Amino acid sequence: MQQSTRVRTIAETILSRRGRVSFVEVLVELGWVHQKNVDSWRRGELDPLSKAMSVSDQQLIEAAETFNIWGGLRFSRDTTPNVSATRDRRTLRITAGSDTQWVHLRFRKTEDRVRPRADEKVPDLVVLEARDEFECEECGEHDRFLMMESQSALCMSCADLDHLVFLKAGNATLSRRARKESGLAAIVVRPDARQRNRIWRLGILVEPDALERAEQQCFDDEEIRARRRVKDAERRELLDEKFMGQFTIEIRLLFPKIPAERAEAIARHAALRGSGRVGRSAAGQALDERAVRHAVVASVRHLDTDYDALLMKGVPRQEARDQIWQRIDQVLTGWS
Repeated sequence: MQQSTRVRTIAETILSRRGRVSFVEVLVELGWVHQKNVDSWRRGELDPLSKAMSVSDQQLIEAAETFNIWGGLRFSRDTTPNVSATRDRRTLRITAGSDTQWVHLRFRKTEDRVRPRADEKVPDLVVLEARDEFECEECGEHDRFLMMESQSALCMSCADLDHLVFLKAGNATLSRRARKESGLAAIVVRPDARQRNRIWRLGILVEPDALERAEQQCFDDEEIRARRRVKDAERRELLDEKFMGQFTIEIRLLFPKIPAERAEAIARHAALRGSGRVGRSAAGQALDERAVRHAVVASVRHLDTDYDALLMKGVPRQEARDQIWQRIDQVLTGWS
């Protein structure tokens, strides 16, 4: 009874939060299986999923039946079997030999308003970067990449993926287009040697012709992107000039006697895009009085005192600031 209540409560919570719920998600929330084991299962590295659980197959079937009764006729149901991220897209087993359609069951609130979740789509083929000692379990040859299939590590030739070419990650547009053009594609990842549950995405394997078409598409619109970059740069320049003008005005409001060219120089220095200076901070962008004053003080410290010389002599920073503070105060008083 307690198990049935937990299944229904968890299913209701997930559905209300996401608009859909699968039995596998319920298993994770029950604590019967860890998400990392589910990921391995989807990649075809674990079969059946119950191997990573501490409960019996009978308990799984009972929980699945409870999940089915809970959903009833209230929600749209889908019993399409889970498939692996391997070349053969084989049906994944949850129990060793007594799977029913309910262990693959999913419910969602509506047919058209809820977007399909990524983990409910056919999973991507996943290829691992091979370690130095890797040998294919079918042919015994070495390879740069491997694919896990039925818990066997296969080289690209034995996995029928040797006709694909590797496209390194880094150019999102090219990768997206190549993957769209390719009838067969796989994601290439590298398991983190220090963190077992973390992987690094290295790139994708795609068909050579698809890569050529994607490269041509990128080449064809390079001129368009170049013009867009020029326009964006011009727009940013205009915004920067406007902001520097506003920053200059704020400086002169705080220090009416400051020379105009000095106020402009301070504003240009403090508000330079990408500099990380006070003018680019949130307070600086908001033209906060303290941020404006800070920019002026910093300019006086470096240009109107021997602060930099003291630092070069090895004087500690705070001690150097204490020594030149009176001079800063004199300059600011003269500009007020």
